[in-house]
This record gives sequence, C-alpha cells and structure tokens, in this order.
Amino acid sequence: MEESIIVTALKVMGVGVTTVFCVLLIIIGLGKLLINFVNSFIPEEEKPKKEVTPQPALVSADVQQAIEKAVQQITGGKGCVEKIERI
Repeated sequence: MEESIIVTALKVMGVGVTTVFCVLLIIIGLGKLLINFVNSFIPEEEKPKKEVTPQPALVSADVQQAIEKAVQQITGGKGCVEKIERI
C-alpha cells in the first residue's frame, strides 16, 4: 500500500526539523567551548576604580557605614556605594 503524499511530507518535515535542532545544539555547544577557551587564555581587563570624592553628609556616618558594609557583604566585595540619597 502506498503512503499518501501528506504522510511523506510530514516525515520529510520531521527529519528537517530534527536536523536543524541538532545543528543548532552543535553551534551552541561550540560557541560555549570557544568562549571558555578564549577566557582561559585572555583574562578580563580590570576596570580602574573611580576615586569617590566625599559628598556632603545626607545621612549620618553610622547609617553610611552600615550601608557600605551591607553592600560589601552582599556583593562579596565587588560593589561600592557611590551615592546615597534620601527619597
């Protein structure tokens, strides 16, 4: 018994969709490998830290120190407080 044209078209479409999906997965994997390879040989440049000029005190020194310590703890030492404003 012969297959209908619709069944054959669906099979071809399924093979095409599967092939495109697999190729995209390969491209994503190779991209991630390339990123990891490049990052292992070329370290990220460190940005120069801006010197913070003292601003007129909008909040008390105790509150400012508490906020700075909280930011340091939450960001693991990577964040800094540039400006504190009352809302």
